[in-house]
Amino acid sequence: MTKTLIVGLGNMGVSHALAHHANPGSEIVGLVNRSRRDLPEGLAPYPRFDSFEAGMETRPDLVVIATYSDSHADLAIRAMEAGAHVFVEKPLATTAADAERVVETARRLNRKLVVGYILRHHPSWIRMIAEARTLGGPYVFRMNLNQQSTGAEWETHKALMQTTSPLVDCGVHYVDVMCQVTDARPVRVQGIGLRLSDEIAEDMYNYGQLQVTFEDGSVGWYEAGWGPMMSETAFFVKDIISPHGAVSITDADMAGSSDIDGHTKVGGLLVHRPSGDRMIDLPDEPGHQALCDTEQAFVLDAIAGDTDLTRHMEDAVRSLQICLAADESIRTGTPVTL
Repeated sequence: MTKTLIVGLGNMGVSHALAHHANPGSEIVGLVNRSRRDLPEGLAPYPRFDSFEAGMETRPDLVVIATYSDSHADLAIRAMEAGAHVFVEKPLATTAADAERVVETARRLNRKLVVGYILRHHPSWIRMIAEARTLGGPYVFRMNLNQQSTGAEWETHKALMQTTSPLVDCGVHYVDVMCQVTDARPVRVQGIGLRLSDEIAEDMYNYGQLQVTFEDGSVGWYEAGWGPMMSETAFFVKDIISPHGAVSITDADMAGSSDIDGHTKVGGLLVHRPSGDRMIDLPDEPGHQALCDTEQAFVLDAIAGDTDLTRHMEDAVRSLQICLAADESIRTGTPVTL
């Protein structure tokens, strides 16, 4: 039985806590949050702590970190140094140096470190990557996720943007998909961005786009925007194109850009070749909670089976480096060579 401590009880933290609550291989020893909040009935009986230090006194085997991005690296390192394995929500850190420091700590102390790239556990996205690799490169990647957020969702986005832009926060998911398809080293990144609201800091932007070039000639773009002003026209584009055809997500059937289940939903894949098109139906799409359940089961299995997570950690750093390079490009107005 893995003793698990959950740190951070926002949307993702609660979902991860519910995953461990339902998993017979995990025993939740505590929930950490700086403020009291209402929780689903199943989580109510667990001990609550208002600080990381108090929670760590439970001596957990696994610490699940779902706090704001600027605390990820520090908390992950402290947890590993205290003897725990770590699951940390994306992004792994807010600087490439901190991300590398976290990975170095995991290697040095022989701890399992899993980063919250939920699409890696989604059967439809796994199928999309496999279909794209079958086509063969070089590739063009066209991806976005713009969210028209209002009310509580906009308040959450504004809080996130105190430390992290939407381009970095969301972009790591989709840049990671690009890296899994091409396997090539990224060599150059450039970005554009704009602050579209007086409600966020002057040095932050709530719309951004990155362009990345890979060593094999593949190129890709990703855009992300948050806020009440964002358009819901073509807000969800997922295309991978090669000289031999293309694979695209179709029929996402999202209720709107703020629908969290829709952010991972596929529905169907359209595989295009010059000889004709093929539609792959993907019934029984897992919802957000089911994906969190699968993701946390992967973490527990990695601990129990001593899984080699070297590639996982390297990919997490690489995708973050690309997104942070785009952020640097936006702020300096010049492309960044990696």
